[in-house]
Amino acid sequence: MLDNNQNNKRVYHSLMDLIGNVNNPTPIIILSDRINPFPNFTIGVKLEKYNIFGSIKDRVALKMILGANIAPGQSILEASSGNTAIALACLGNALGIPVEIVVPEKIPEEKKKLLKLLGVTELWEAEDALCPLFPDEGARGLAKSLAESPAYKNKYVYLNQYENELNIEAHYQSTGPEIWNQLNGKVDYFFAGFGTCATITGVGRFLKEKNPNVKIIGVEPARSDHKLPGMKKISELAEEYVPGIFDKSIIDDIIEVDDDDAFQTGIMLARKGGLLVGPTTGAIAYAALKYGETESGVGVMVSPDDAFKYTSFYEPYLDKESEYSMVKNQ
Repeated sequence: MLDNNQNNKRVYHSLMDLIGNVNNPTPIIILSDRINPFPNFTIGVKLEKYNIFGSIKDRVALKMILGANIAPGQSILEASSGNTAIALACLGNALGIPVEIVVPEKIPEEKKKLLKLLGVTELWEAEDALCPLFPDEGARGLAKSLAESPAYKNKYVYLNQYENELNIEAHYQSTGPEIWNQLNGKVDYFFAGFGTCATITGVGRFLKEKNPNVKIIGVEPARSDHKLPGMKKISELAEEYVPGIFDKSIIDDIIEVDDDDAFQTGIMLARKGGLLVGPTTGAIAYAALKYGETESGVGVMVSPDDAFKYTSFYEPYLDKESEYSMVKNQ
């Protein structure tokens, strides 16, 4: 039996220890001038792909599972655009808990194949956009109806990440403190996308408590019909569709990014920096770079995952010349 001192040699007894936490944070990389041409605006990228299951949602999945009261014989049920589903399936397999997932049919095929590889007990597909509405449409509506169906009484524990306060706590207790500690409190701006809105709420709340002058910048798709998995156009949603855990009071600005700019910025990060990131990261990086045109200080942005689950989504953009002027002019 290995002793606990092996941890300083990066030997672990549990996959859970490989999910970002204040003692083992995911890395932040500072963008070089090949990517960021603005010397007065530093941009740090929090690389969440280094969580064991490959995304920022690993933190959320762990927090929700540990906080749920799952009885023997019950199954976890969740609606997800992919990353939460993958993390839940991995943790469920490790803990011996069955997992059933409802996904929007438009998510990348790579994610569906990963979920099948993981052997989720049931993979439901709903006619829906990439980020499901609430409470009675698409993937979230189907998950809710399954959880409430008399036919499945007591079968499911529906985690419902869009309304689950543990989603916020995961970021308030880990992602936020990690960023603050890693940069010694030198944070002026924080950029994150709107999805469940837990990342921007949890991290934003923590950073504002540390320094009320930190600006929290939300990033959303320019259109409701978009190809940025996990992102939501919050500004045009009716109130009943806005995730209940979202705290609007901490948001200082919202930036819209269209698909072309998001994907081309993701490609630019790969080709100029070797950073293999998803299109959502591209959208957030585009917004951060736009801020760099006029602002000074230190900005930190979340990179939720990597490029490998989105190769089919990137493919149509790979041979296009970037329309992003900063890319063309460097």
